[in-house]
Amino acid sequence: MPWVVVGLWLAALVFVGPLAGRFGEVQQNRAVDYLPDSADSTQVARIQEELPGGESTDLVLVYHRDGGLTAADRSAAAAQVAEVEDAYELSQPPRGVPSGDGDTLMYAVSSTQPGQDEDARDAFVDGVREITVGTGGLSAEVGGPGALNTDMGTVFETIDGTLLLATLAVVTVLLVLIYRSPFLWLVPLAVAGVATALAMAVGYGLHALFDVTVTGQSGGIMTVLVLGAGTDYALLLISRYREELRRHERPYDAMSAALRGCGPAVLASSGTVAAGLLCLLAADLNSSSGMGPVGMVGVLAALVAMTTLLPAVLVLLGRRVFWPLIPAFGSAPRARRSLFAVMGTSAARRPTAVLAGGAALLGALALGTLNLTGDLKQEDSFTDRPESITALQTLEREYPERSTRPLTVMAPADRADAVLERARGTEGVAEAAAGRSGGGWTEISVFATAAPESAGETRTIEALRDGLDDDGLGAHVGGPSAQRLDLADSEARDRSVIVPLVLAAVFGILVVLLRSLVAPLLLLAAVVAVWGAALGLGGLVFEPLFGFAGTDPGLGLLSFVFLVALGVDYGIFLMHRMREESLNGAEPEAAALTALRTTGGVIASAGVVLAATFAVLTTLPLVGLVELGFVIAAGVLLDTFLVRTYLVTTASVLLRRRMWWPGRLSRAPEPAVRERQPEPV
Repeated sequence: MPWVVVGLWLAALVFVGPLAGRFGEVQQNRAVDYLPDSADSTQVARIQEELPGGESTDLVLVYHRDGGLTAADRSAAAAQVAEVEDAYELSQPPRGVPSGDGDTLMYAVSSTQPGQDEDARDAFVDGVREITVGTGGLSAEVGGPGALNTDMGTVFETIDGTLLLATLAVVTVLLVLIYRSPFLWLVPLAVAGVATALAMAVGYGLHALFDVTVTGQSGGIMTVLVLGAGTDYALLLISRYREELRRHERPYDAMSAALRGCGPAVLASSGTVAAGLLCLLAADLNSSSGMGPVGMVGVLAALVAMTTLLPAVLVLLGRRVFWPLIPAFGSAPRARRSLFAVMGTSAARRPTAVLAGGAALLGALALGTLNLTGDLKQEDSFTDRPESITALQTLEREYPERSTRPLTVMAPADRADAVLERARGTEGVAEAAAGRSGGGWTEISVFATAAPESAGETRTIEALRDGLDDDGLGAHVGGPSAQRLDLADSEARDRSVIVPLVLAAVFGILVVLLRSLVAPLLLLAAVVAVWGAALGLGGLVFEPLFGFAGTDPGLGLLSFVFLVALGVDYGIFLMHRMREESLNGAEPEAAALTALRTTGGVIASAGVVLAATFAVLTTLPLVGLVELGFVIAAGVLLDTFLVRTYLVTTASVLLRRRMWWPGRLSRAPEPAVRERQPEPV
């Protein structure tokens, strides 16, 4: 039977391998790909694609010299711009716009030649950059939306490989330390690699068949989930398998017993994570709604691999895979004092004080959320600023009297004049000009007086939209700044919808699993408190220590979904064992302490591995992913070493059998409980 399972997996790899290799091809990383179709700025982007020449690639060539441009600088800039004109088909001749102090000269360059092909757009940007070169103290940079998209795509292209290698390295080190074996760590790691390939292939299929949005962010997080959750399931299974090898002579029988013992908890925990992630389908943002099924695929791929392929490989390798600490049949594990037994005993001596102190600590950490800065601006979204961002910063500094990033208004062609007049009369608009027309629409470029993504520009966008709506002109307002505004609005809407949905879904699963109302409420309260404390820790370090100038708008929602789902995951391991001990007749306090002693080490190991895998996100060059990785890693560690060890345990001691209300376990007398056999989960 194990050989059959391994053979089936090898055959499956032949099929999924090529599909997994295409996973990176379907990732969409433009800002408009993240937005819902109903957003005003999305409508603008869709209409632009239908205009003559299709979607335009807009660049800004920025020439700057401190102390003022020389005549030679201006001549060099003009020559390079002329070379760009000769090399590419531009929408209109570029016109140089000098800054007020004479230090900077900018040229707006736009072309529809690349169209919608991302490779062609990147080649256009790279080609313009090869031509635009500064010399002798003259700096020359290529910025604008087109250059920013290219720089963003370059970052995401490197994420998958970098993240996978870094995560594998971290998991390898931790598994070697946990298992203290030169061979055993290879088995779960290899199986996790197979699960990753399976997840990527299915992720590609989801996009091809159902047009599920896949972004660089969701692809990276899927990789972390496969390796992190998969390693957690492996730790739980291998720990139980080691125990059963001492009771069963044949490895096959020991593995069967191990799967019967921990299988229900693994299935329940993975199901809870998958259900929490699926709630993201209700998100308005395409990126968030796509992350739901993509993340679920990662978790389920890890589950399938770790409950089929891993057991088969371990059985085939036999006991020798545990060398040098081989569990012999009939032997007893080496007696040693468990750290978690000591921690649990100390907590049980003063449960009220421990519970109150832990809750106060979490509450104090949560106050750090007051230090979280506003939404992250596009220019601050990279840890290492690329050329497009430094060009943007130069423009903002040198042209304070007007925005250098246009707002794009799409007006019905028969109302274009009225829209143009309305735009010019809107407070905060510096100038507006009509551009291309086609398909019944006219493109109008509007420049605000305020800097991009400033409060002033936001007011201008809102005033422009309100005015056009009041006049019933049927126009749409888009462009990069409008996209960022729509992104923040959609994130706020999604939080109000998905947070209660996740809580309801997870609560329902826990009620069915634990046959109680109190225990699920306790677990949910614990993970919500952890989420608040982890966000608070982020508020204490993001700006003061990391120097981040804002918080990613999606941080609150995504960290909530992951911390609630993954935190409950560990709670299930603990509560499942606690309930089993109670059904076997243990007193409430003894059941809680036994559950902590027997599962604490595995949960701690799993928590460290999962936290470390998410911490790998902090090494990436995107601030949003760094913030998400930090908050989830901090939350998992808080949950593992504070909440599970002390707070849930002490609450269980204090609540006693009321923990299982209104189930039969809460009202059954002790003798009756002792006679009962453990119920299947």
